[in-house]
Amino acid sequence: MAEVGFTLTQLRYFAAAAELGSMTAASKELMVSQSAVSTAVAQLEKELGVQLLLRHHARGLTLTAAGEAFQRELRSYLVHTSELAEVARSAGQALTGELTVGCFTSLGPFELPRLLAACAADHPGIRISVVEDEHAALKQALRSGRCELALMYGYDLDDDIDHVRVGGAPPYVLLARDHRLARRRRIALKELADEPMVLLDLPHSRQYFERILAAAGVRPTVRHRSSGFETVRALVANGQGWSVLNQRPASDTTYDGAEVVTLEIADPVESLEVVVASMKDVRLTARAQAFVRSAVATRRRPRA
Repeated sequence: MAEVGFTLTQLRYFAAAAELGSMTAASKELMVSQSAVSTAVAQLEKELGVQLLLRHHARGLTLTAAGEAFQRELRSYLVHTSELAEVARSAGQALTGELTVGCFTSLGPFELPRLLAACAADHPGIRISVVEDEHAALKQALRSGRCELALMYGYDLDDDIDHVRVGGAPPYVLLARDHRLARRRRIALKELADEPMVLLDLPHSRQYFERILAAAGVRPTVRHRSSGFETVRALVANGQGWSVLNQRPASDTTYDGAEVVTLEIADPVESLEVVVASMKDVRLTARAQAFVRSAVATRRRPRA
C-alpha cells in the first residue's frame, strides 16, 4: 500500500475552502491566516498530484472534477476521524458528542420532539443540534455534510439518499366546525370539488396534494395558498375553504380560537412516509446510528 504524506490539517483546510468557496472565508472559519489555508491546500494538491481547486481572481474557488470526487469521500473521512477521537476519550462509557439532524419545517412540531426525547433518554451524552428547512434544502444539506441525518417525508428521494421509515402520515380533509359536511366521518374528495380550497403550498407537498386530488378526479379552485401549516388551519376554520393535510395536531382549536374538524378520505389515497434520511455511500457515525435506532424504537412505544 502506497504511503500518503498529507496531514489531517491539510484535509480540514481543503474541506473548509471547498465548502465555503473562498480561502478568505475558510481562514475566518478556521481562525487561521489565509496564507496557512492556501499553503495547506497547495501542499495537498502536490502530494496527490492533482489539482483540486480552480482559483478565480476576485471570484473565489470552484472544485475540479477530481476535487468534487475527493470532497465526497473526504466528508465521511473527517466525520470518522472526529468519531475516532471521541471513541478513545469515551472508551467504556456511553456515546457522547455532537450530531446535527435536519428536519422538514412543517414536520418538526409533530415528530421531532419525541424523537429527540427518545434519543436523549437512550443516549444522554449525544448533543443534537437541528437544522430546519424545506425538502430540497435538506437533501443538499445531507450532500454537503451540513447535517448527517434528516427527518423528512419519504418522497422524491434521489438514488444517493438512503432512508429508514420512522412513521406515517395519511392525508385527511380539514373543514370548518360549521361546514355543512362537518358531522361526517368520511368524505369523498369529489364532494368538495365545487367549493374553494386552501392549499398548503410548499415545494413537493404541493405536488403531493395535487396528485391526490387528480387521482380522485378533482380540479380544485384554490382560494388561498400558504406555506404556513397553522395559517391553513386558521383559514379553513374561518370559512375560507377546505383543505387536505397530513399531520394532525392534538387540538381542533386554531391559533385564533376558531375550530376545525378532520374527516377521513374515502378515496384510495397515498399516505406519506416519515423517514430519517442519510447519504447512501457514507457510513454513519455511531451517534447517528444510535439516533436512528431510537427513532425506529419510538414507533413501538405508546405515546404518553
